[in-house]
Amino acid sequence: MNMDEKSIRPVAYIKNGFTDKFGIPRQAGRVEEVESEIFFEKEFRSPDAVREIEGFDRLWLIFGFSEAKENGSLTVRPPRLGGNTRVGVFASRSPFRPNGLGLSCVRLIRVDTRDGGPVLVVSGADLLSGTPIYDIKPYLPHADAYPDAKGGYSDADAAHRIKVVDPDGSLSSLPEVVRKAVVGCIEDDPRPSYQNEGREYGMTYAGYNVRFAVKDGAAEIVSVEKL
Repeated sequence: MNMDEKSIRPVAYIKNGFTDKFGIPRQAGRVEEVESEIFFEKEFRSPDAVREIEGFDRLWLIFGFSEAKENGSLTVRPPRLGGNTRVGVFASRSPFRPNGLGLSCVRLIRVDTRDGGPVLVVSGADLLSGTPIYDIKPYLPHADAYPDAKGGYSDADAAHRIKVVDPDGSLSSLPEVVRKAVVGCIEDDPRPSYQNEGREYGMTYAGYNVRFAVKDGAAEIVSVEKL
């Protein structure tokens, strides 16, 4: 191994209702209704590893984009810019990166104990179920928050949401916690920005397939099917 290289291994894995990439929020914290659980690998499955962690409201997760190929290109095409405009890979949060690493900030709800070890219950994650977590660090408001900082081309998208309408009441068949998460994810508009209205999409979450189509700027629920 080159002296400038360092191998890393997962310390934990995340588990939630996202079994498919489509529908996952584009950034952490966009849909706080999404709850996830973080299960530690055996060597880190000790209360000592998370001692004092409950004193923090939020955590940073350093994870691996397990479903994305490593990118050798120096530019990427962010979907929110229409899929045709290229920006530098280091000026983006694209999953297609030289080392395939991601960074997300989540809210810590509580720490459970199962099989003698800790499980972190968090909300607002933007990760596929099964994603490897390489490190966890506490979020420090006095050091990590810069609310007046410029967000570049992402500023135009910060407030983008779409309304969800359910004319047939199909969402009522979902458990409340699942329904809130699904609505939040669709409101975040998972479609590529270059797609026209009218096309039907399917989002899978927590064992359900929810199909919707956007018409006149609102997402209309077409059907809900239990998988």
